[in-house]
Amino acid sequence: MPDPDFLRPELVCPAGTPAALRTAVDAGADAVYCGFQNATNARNFPGLNFTPAELEQAIGYAHAREAKVLLAVNTFPPAGRFDLWRDAIDVAARLGVDAVIVGDIGVADYAARTYPDLRLHLSVQAGASSPEAIRFYCQAFAVKRVVLPRILTVTEIAELHREIPCEIEAFIFGNIGMMAEGRCSLTNYATGLSTNMDGVCSPAADVRYEEDEDSTLTTKLGPFMIDRFACGENAGYPTICKGRYLCSSKPGGYYAFEEPVSLNLSALLPDLMRAGVTALKIEGRQRSRAYVKAVVSAFRKAVDDIMASHEPALANLLALTEGHKETQGAYRSKTWR
Repeated sequence: MPDPDFLRPELVCPAGTPAALRTAVDAGADAVYCGFQNATNARNFPGLNFTPAELEQAIGYAHAREAKVLLAVNTFPPAGRFDLWRDAIDVAARLGVDAVIVGDIGVADYAARTYPDLRLHLSVQAGASSPEAIRFYCQAFAVKRVVLPRILTVTEIAELHREIPCEIEAFIFGNIGMMAEGRCSLTNYATGLSTNMDGVCSPAADVRYEEDEDSTLTTKLGPFMIDRFACGENAGYPTICKGRYLCSSKPGGYYAFEEPVSLNLSALLPDLMRAGVTALKIEGRQRSRAYVKAVVSAFRKAVDDIMASHEPALANLLALTEGHKETQGAYRSKTWR
């Protein structure tokens, strides 16, 4: 019998390409989120994302299989470029996406005024973590769901659930990111492109890998050395926040911001569901179809097992984590760092 303590949550899965969207839907996603091929979404990498025509086809594919499509329009328009974000909202409304994920207050205002029937979700980029902030977005723009920053414990999420009038979406797997979503300026400092306004963290054109004579691998972003890896050591994609740096007190190098590690909340799924989380979100729009299939399938089975009051059979996903390391982050304890 289903557990009476919670309702069946929506499994929200990433799609960086039309092929990945089809893979996610076929693997059991309830909803898939994606973005356009421009700066309006926070994964604006070459070879990723959707044209309007591709999104229209993807919506048809998903809806035919009873899955939803959510469009991320979750970056922040710089002065003089709002037309790009306005056009993204216009196309989303015309194509009939199931919701738009917004981060910028001006984009939320335009969408709410122009398309009052268009469902809005508040992106993690907005960094709204207090009842007061979330209630403001709900009252001002009729936001129906908030994607919570990855800084709250499960207990805090349960308390928040009792104080806000909208649904809650929480990340359960993938990149943790810095603990202040929507406020990263590090890539902009190094490359001139902004994570939050251009939608690209560590643009590929600025990434360099250099191998020394002793087989040591050096990674750089623009002119800045991010890390050095010994032969055989896992070398992740270079981002400033996950680089190792030298200082006088730690001459061997250390992670100044955060260590490369992935979030995995598979063991906390029942707790999150009891806390009132409406949607469980998997990160990874820049990852492969194989990643999407493996992770979505694993969490689809785990959620279904929990809903049937069975002990979930949790797949070993360590091989798909960053640096082959995983954590429950702040969800378990604020002292995790």
